[in-house]
Amino acid sequence: MRRTCALTGHRDLPDSFDRNALYDKLEELVKDGCDTFLCGMAVGFDLTALECLVHLKRKYKLFLEACIPFGGQESRYSEQEKERYRALIQWCDKKTVLFKGYRNGCFLVRDRYMVDCADCVFAYCTRATGGTAYTINYAREKGLEIFYFPE
Repeated sequence: MRRTCALTGHRDLPDSFDRNALYDKLEELVKDGCDTFLCGMAVGFDLTALECLVHLKRKYKLFLEACIPFGGQESRYSEQEKERYRALIQWCDKKTVLFKGYRNGCFLVRDRYMVDCADCVFAYCTRATGGTAYTINYAREKGLEIFYFPE
């Protein structure tokens, strides 16, 4: 039986963000039965977690879904982040694009889609407002288990 985990976190990561600890925590989730991961494909936490999962996919049988709020999401990214996005999306087994182009509220639609498809949420959240907090609250309302990074 598949166990699906939605990823959510901030776009801004501090210099002290521990990618090795993130990798270890994601590996713990995999060992505890998560084999499907939903990624919102935003810069920051989303793409950093996806990088870890791509490495883990070499060791474990994982299914990765890119949950893209609108076609061309990466067009607003820096050149370096565009390259990173394009490299990582190639590793995704499924690419779900929710809207052809940008529209008001598309990021929240993406966040609800991921929660609605998930059994649990893995979150990096350091503030009580914004999209990450919204996603956590929505997941809590739906009764999903929420794992935090760092714990």
